[in-house]
Amino acid sequence: MFATINGMGRFTFEDFKTKYPDDNACLDRVFKARFGREKYCHKCGAETKWYRVKKRQSYACMHCGYQLFPLSNTIFRKTTTPLWSWFYAIYLVSVAKNGISAKELERHLNVSYPTAWRMLKQIRLLMNQDGAKLFGVVEADETYIGGRRTQAHSYDNKVPVVGIAEKRGKLKAKVIDGASAYTVMPYLRANIEQGAVLHTDKSKIYINANRDFKHLSVDHSPGHYAENGVHTNNLEGFWSLFKRSIRGTYTSVSPKYLDLYVSEFVFRHNHRFEPVCPVLLARAVKPVR
Repeated sequence: MFATINGMGRFTFEDFKTKYPDDNACLDRVFKARFGREKYCHKCGAETKWYRVKKRQSYACMHCGYQLFPLSNTIFRKTTTPLWSWFYAIYLVSVAKNGISAKELERHLNVSYPTAWRMLKQIRLLMNQDGAKLFGVVEADETYIGGRRTQAHSYDNKVPVVGIAEKRGKLKAKVIDGASAYTVMPYLRANIEQGAVLHTDKSKIYINANRDFKHLSVDHSPGHYAENGVHTNNLEGFWSLFKRSIRGTYTSVSPKYLDLYVSEFVFRHNHRFEPVCPVLLARAVKPVR
C-alpha cells in the first residue's frame, strides 16, 4: 500500500502502521513470504492448511501438527526483541536519508544500545551489493574516510574507498587496502563491462585503464570538474553526501565496519527513486545465506 506524492510512490508511516499493526501481522508477512506456497505437509505429505500456534512463533499442519518456524535462518532468528520492533527499525532506516545511529534507534525502540547496534548491523547486511557489472559510460573515483591529516597530502591514517557509477544509473563502492592501480584496477575489471567508456580524473591509478576500457579523463588540478562531457561529478556528489552523513549521524566509523556503511549508502543511492522499506522487508524475510 503506497501513498503517492508528486507522481512518485512512497511508503509512509501510516502505510506501515496499517500493514504491520502488531507482531502477528509481521510474523504472518514472514510466513507468507517463506511458506505461502507450501500446500503439502513436509512430514505427513497431506495437502494441508497451516495454523498459527498460540504463544509460539510457528505454524502447524492441520493434520499432524508438524510445525514451520518462519523466523529460522533469517535476521530475526533467536531474537528476544518483538518482531514489530524489528520491522519498525527497518522502516526508520528506510526513511533516514542520512542514516540512523544506534543511539537514536535505542531511543525509538526503548532497547539497550547493544541490541540497537546489533539490529542495525543485521539490517545493513540486507543492503549488500549485487554482482551485476556496470555498463555504458561509467565514472570511477576514490576517496578517503576518517582519520586526520598529519601533514599536507598525507592519507596514511585514512581508509581508501573506490567507487564506480553509471551516468544517471547504478553505483557501486568498496573499501580497499590502499589506493593504487594494483587494488583499484582489479575492482574495475570485475565490476565494469569490458569495452565500457570510463571517465576518471588524471590520477596515475588509471594510467593503463585504456587496456580494458575506452578511457577519458578530466584534469581537476586547474579547478576544472568537467571537460567535453567528461567528469566524475556523480561520484563526487555521492562522496560528499556519505562524508556528511558519517560526520553528522555517526561522528566516526570503525574501519572494521566501514564497508557496511558504504554498502548502506550505495543501496540508498541505487533505490533513490522507489520506497526503500518494502525492498528491505522483502530481503529481510528471506533466509540468510
